[in-house]
Amino acid sequence: MTGRTIGYGLGMTGGPSYPRPDDPTPEPYPDGEPVGRAEPTEPTEPTEPAPELTIDRTRTGALWVAAIAAAVVVLLLLIFILQNTQQVEVALFGANPNLPLGVALLLAAVLGALTVALIGTARIVQLRLVAKRHRDSDRRTRR
Repeated sequence: MTGRTIGYGLGMTGGPSYPRPDDPTPEPYPDGEPVGRAEPTEPTEPTEPAPELTIDRTRTGALWVAAIAAAVVVLLLLIFILQNTQQVEVALFGANPNLPLGVALLLAAVLGALTVALIGTARIVQLRLVAKRHRDSDRRTRR
């Protein structure tokens, strides 16, 4: 009787195709979880959240960002100047140079920014003088 099993047949995996009557059968989980996987219902210790890793900002990092921003601005200005190469005559303090349009507009923007900076500096100096006078008058009244 070769090739024939008596009693319990072997499945395709080589093991019994059904459990033996004397094997203990564990109760399956009611939610269909696999048998043998035990999950704790309550944590044994209170778990603390992992501390968040933060990196402080540094002057070097700010300088790096400023350098990248400046490079982008210079690149955009270069593209602007190269796209506006038509020659125009500009009247500047009695001089009439012929400049490319992009250069003339850039020159006008720079002169405008310098004018605003000059006016802003004058206002800051004025406010500092007023603050100094106010401090000096407070010191005189406290004596």
